[in-house]
Amino acid sequence: MLEFVELAAYGRPAGLAPAAGIRLLKDLDGPIDGRDVIVVEDVVDTGLTLNYLVKTLSLRRPASLAVATLLDRPYRRLVDDLPVRYVGFTVPDELFVGYGFDLDERFRNLPDLHVYRPEAA
Repeated sequence: MLEFVELAAYGRPAGLAPAAGIRLLKDLDGPIDGRDVIVVEDVVDTGLTLNYLVKTLSLRRPASLAVATLLDRPYRRLVDDLPVRYVGFTVPDELFVGYGFDLDERFRNLPDLHVYRPEAA
């Protein structure tokens, strides 16, 4: 089974201090109790939003709960006990574009990841 959730952080200007709160915009369509759940995330950074999601899902009694992420920045983590089990790449604190990652709706279509360098754009 494949499900999608949508979260929104609020209470801060983009790119600044961590969000003041998190809202669940789209919830799961079905129950997860007794099921093995893997949350697939693009980037794990501070972990605040992911922590909210993990705690919310844990209340629904899954058999197991793990996180898979393409890009991980563990040195920026503000939450210690995230179940990040599968990591594609541990990356530096730089902006990545391409392979679906964008900057103001640009560069998303690049076939691979690139570190964004403003002087090269």
